[in-house]
Amino acid sequence: MKAITYTRFGPPEVLQLRDVPAPTPKATELLIRVHASTVCKEDPDMRAAPGLNGLLNPAHPILGQEFAGEVAAVGPQVTGFKPGDAVYGIDTFGAYAEYKCLSEKGALALKPASLTFAEAASVPNGALTALPFLRDNGRIRAGQTVLVYGASGSVGTAAVQLARAFGAEVTAVCSTPNLDLARALGAFAVVDYTREDVTQSGRTFDIIFDA
Repeated sequence: MKAITYTRFGPPEVLQLRDVPAPTPKATELLIRVHASTVCKEDPDMRAAPGLNGLLNPAHPILGQEFAGEVAAVGPQVTGFKPGDAVYGIDTFGAYAEYKCLSEKGALALKPASLTFAEAASVPNGALTALPFLRDNGRIRAGQTVLVYGASGSVGTAAVQLARAFGAEVTAVCSTPNLDLARALGAFAVVDYTREDVTQSGRTFDIIFDA
């Protein structure tokens, strides 16, 4: 299979398209044919310098966390997915390739038919970052007021939608071009941070989520 790999840390030029052996799924794993992936913030960080992915050389030569694709094969103990299923999910490495393996118990779900593969691949990182902070740390409840600061990025857009799904009243803080986006995602009120400092407004919130 073809994959984007790197064998040394450095600028984007260290990434190379190469032919590498395709992975073989274990008993509880799926083999996924990747249709789309993204560049998460952590990917260039791991590419550029030692620390997050090895010290002397990259410990994992294929980067890529978010992905969407089609199940190509399943291990004999997999029960929740079958070949042909359209899926999306997130893993630490391996999405910059034609195929990757992932445990059935990993962060993986069936892709909604309403989303393209590219759209689905962009969802997991922001959603799975926002969810535990709102649900577990913030203990969000219906009827609360929530301020999402930075409501137009990957994490912020997910936080707005999740807070609304929990029944909260959301105030979204973002820049001028993204005000309509925040409203469309369900924000009750929007604040343009280039024109107003929400910390000086005198308003109070049950949860302040800084994305």
